[in-house]
Amino acid sequence: MGNLGVGIKKFLSNKNTVTVVGVVVAVVVLYVAYNLRVQAAVNPISVPYARQQINPGVQITSDMVGTMEVPPSMLEGDVITNQADVIDKYSNADTLIPEGSLFYSRQVVEKEQLPANIILDYPKGYVLYNMPVNTESTYGNSIYPGNYIDIYLRITRKAVEGQTTTDTQGAELMQYGKFLENVQVLAVKDGSGRPVFSNLDEQRTPAMIVFALPEEYYILLKKASYLTLYDSELVPVPTNESLQDEPGDLEMSSESLRDWINSATYWDESIG
Repeated sequence: MGNLGVGIKKFLSNKNTVTVVGVVVAVVVLYVAYNLRVQAAVNPISVPYARQQINPGVQITSDMVGTMEVPPSMLEGDVITNQADVIDKYSNADTLIPEGSLFYSRQVVEKEQLPANIILDYPKGYVLYNMPVNTESTYGNSIYPGNYIDIYLRITRKAVEGQTTTDTQGAELMQYGKFLENVQVLAVKDGSGRPVFSNLDEQRTPAMIVFALPEEYYILLKKASYLTLYDSELVPVPTNESLQDEPGDLEMSSESLRDWINSATYWDESIG
């Protein structure tokens, strides 16, 4: 045993021997690494592809997606290699994906990233409504898509020369109360129409919230906004309805406000 140790010590103390061994080890390591890289480049991997043409803004379902074996060396750019990153996503609004094409990251987006995503999510027979807001009226930018709000309506008579805006007891002529409840917010957008929460790295100021209403309610809100002798304001108030297992239905809260708006305006059904 002692002789073996002495022999190894003498072997390692020989500089020429150590140099040769080092070169051999380096060559072996390079050879193994090279072969691993070659195998990784030529061994096919399974990637998703479009089994049919997919038009812009379309949800990508599982029947639209197949898989093919492709050598990694042939994949260039931001090719998507996982089916889960494609199925149930959407083709970008400016993208047509040809039949047989691979999928690229820039072509596939979440529904929220589509410019017109709100048209995908409201009931048939409803009408979209844009409510002007700001940071203050959204409670410090705390109203999100998917939240539920109640809508309060304030209507105040404008000052007109020769008339008074108060009644005989001196009270200001104003209507105010909860008008609609359980309204689901579909989108919150800034002044350029961009979703406020789609890019958390960029500070965006809310300018409008978008929701959908039955046509009757839509007409009432529009009537209120077009009153010429009155100032009107819609006030969104967040609720915790979205936390409930079964959120309540959208409904009108004040029949008296509805009747007042109808009595103060005219709607021509023949052109409506």
